[in-house]
Amino acid sequence: MTKYDGNLNALFLALSDPTRRGMIQQLTAGPASVSELAKPTNMALPTVLKHLEKLEDGGLILTEKRGRTRVCRANPKGIKVASDWLDRMRADWTARLDRLEDYLDTLPEDTETNE
Repeated sequence: MTKYDGNLNALFLALSDPTRRGMIQQLTAGPASVSELAKPTNMALPTVLKHLEKLEDGGLILTEKRGRTRVCRANPKGIKVASDWLDRMRADWTARLDRLEDYLDTLPEDTETNE
């Protein structure tokens, strides 16, 4: 059974929303203020702040206060955590499929057809 990982859950929860994925995409071009991130969404600022909170909880962005402005930037370590987990899952499933193929190769072939 897979060990419960709250951080991984928060990361995939953050990635599950298209608005948040768009914000991450926007931040790959460089840091942006909350108002810059809110502009393409046409959402109220409190709603955008909730989305940013989910991204920060998931470890996908970092925020800092610069004067009166909150600036966000992408956190590559967050995406690496997701990528590493997916790589482990891919390796596990590939190994399982290889074992299944090996087992199927040991079965005798049925040369008779039932008609």
